[in-house]
Amino acid sequence: MKYTELHPSLSAFSRLVYGVWRLSDDENTSEAHVRAKVDACLEQGITTFDHADIYGDYSCEEVFGQVLEATPSLRDQIQLVSKCDIMLLSEKSPNRRVKYYDTSEAHIRQSVTNSLQNLKTDHLDLLLIHRPDPFMDHSETGNALDSLINEGLVKAVGVSNFKSWDWELLQSGMRHPLVTNQIEMSLMTRDSFTDGTVAFMQKGGIKPMAWSPLAGGELFGNSEAAQRVKPLLHREAEKFDVGIDAVAIAWLLAHPAGILPVLGTNNLERIRGISDALKVSIDRETWFELWTAAAGEEVA
Repeated sequence: MKYTELHPSLSAFSRLVYGVWRLSDDENTSEAHVRAKVDACLEQGITTFDHADIYGDYSCEEVFGQVLEATPSLRDQIQLVSKCDIMLLSEKSPNRRVKYYDTSEAHIRQSVTNSLQNLKTDHLDLLLIHRPDPFMDHSETGNALDSLINEGLVKAVGVSNFKSWDWELLQSGMRHPLVTNQIEMSLMTRDSFTDGTVAFMQKGGIKPMAWSPLAGGELFGNSEAAQRVKPLLHREAEKFDVGIDAVAIAWLLAHPAGILPVLGTNNLERIRGISDALKVSIDRETWFELWTAAAGEEVA
């Protein structure tokens, strides 16, 4: 496994991250079964686990927390990422009238408190603001995030789905640096490479994280774009004796921005194969060959 440093305050993150957003969708959410998934990750050197307070309708953190409660020593071997600010319509909040964002100090602190309790830990390695909040008071939000770091409840903070202007607004209200932006990136979702988002991260020396790096399974479907891309993915997969998913992830890993793909699956065999992406080498021409196939047209 390769590792990368997001900030000196953090231990190195594994370049491939296991995302737990589907964890509670599994029919078996027992501690033993979840531990098997964690072990499958650790056996490959995947030490970074991506959560959010809302995943599984506010249940995934608690499901994962069973493992750390049963074996507290595992906490020293892993990095825990979580997110907050999305307020879901949920049976757990029956009086909520609408889905919305909440970046108030009170909500951020309560969300972190809940995450720590559910995950059976005394700190998060990384807390992300999940979505840009058009009603954000950047000074209040920034102060809340700074305070959590100062108190040792989180080691570092970042954002998710932010544009450069959202990033700069929040950063202007903070003393501590934002250390990453988790955005949607895949062969099928390439906007961040051309709209300035990735360029802004590179300029600041910030390594982005990529959610939905397999385009929600579209790469395996029958869309026109998938039909164009799959022959190339199969060609490269045969060359390196891996699955086409590994090639699609390697396409992101090859980018000089130092992207950390976040992969989520409940299938143990697929979890065990996540690190196959590191076996694949994508050169510049192959990278653009895949881009061209996905786009359906050559670059200008």
